Amino acid sequence: MNRKTVALLLGCFLLCVASVSAQGRRAICINEVMVQNDSNYMDDYGLRHGWIELFNSSFAPIEISSMYLTNDKNNPKKYPVPRMDVNTEIPARQHIVFWADNEPNKGTFHINFKLEPGKDNWIGLYDADGKTLIDEVLVPASLGANQSYARKQDGVKDAENDANAWEVRDGSDEKYITPESNNIIIDSNEKIEMFVEHDKYGIGMTVISMLIVFVCLLILSLAFRAIGKFNSRLAQRKREEATGALESDAEVKRGPDSGEEIAAVCMALHEHLNMHDHEDFVLTINKVKRAYSPWNSKIYSLRELPHK
Repeated sequence: MNRKTVALLLGCFLLCVASVSAQGRRAICINEVMVQNDSNYMDDYGLRHGWIELFNSSFAPIEISSMYLTNDKNNPKKYPVPRMDVNTEIPARQHIVFWADNEPNKGTFHINFKLEPGKDNWIGLYDADGKTLIDEVLVPASLGANQSYARKQDGVKDAENDANAWEVRDGSDEKYITPESNNIIIDSNEKIEMFVEHDKYGIGMTVISMLIVFVCLLILSLAFRAIGKFNSRLAQRKREEATGALESDAEVKRGPDSGEEIAAVCMALHEHLNMHDHEDFVLTINKVKRAYSPWNSKIYSLRELPHK
């Protein structure tokens, strides 16, 4: 494997990693916002400020360092999420809260701008390049004190009009405010309840589980068989390449005919031409070591003197 191939493979690997990372960060979304916080959630200093909640809608942890939060469309890099902080990795399907207190010296999750009550507050989340807009929300000016503007379901967007996916929450029992928690408290599992209703004895689940196992084993068997055939053909090709040159050389460098063949040819010529009298003689054929017989070499045209 030459250097160009290694460099090409390395470049493809890095490109795939970057693509997967970018696709993963698109799963981060703005999930809930509170502009005026008078009697609600407190930060780690015991103070109350407006806050912005982010949600990881994927089923894998995502690192959000180097991303940007902003309330100014003309300044997408207003607050860069600091690097080298282990807390900036959001676990799968979990939340994280940033405090809009304009005091970034207090820590990673204290951003450098405030949200203004009584005004429309636009909030944008940008990727590490400062150009790719991951998510945005326009918090209405009508949002009151201690009210939050939250998605109806965590991470769920409306493709046609994302504003339809949001609602105002006032902290009541029906519309509770949930910083760093699910917007809808999930206390049941619909899939399990469906199985209990339609498969009381677990027969269907058993059959499905066995089918999944057997299908996986079949796929693995076919994969291993294909790999084995490929390796066998590759080894056979290498053997043919190693022995093919020797066999071809042997065919090209084929030696002269055997002595019996030469004698038969000579006898046939003698009988056909009939150029000699009937006499007793001994025809002697010496097979020389060299594979050629030039016409100008007289030693090959002379025969030994007969014994007296």
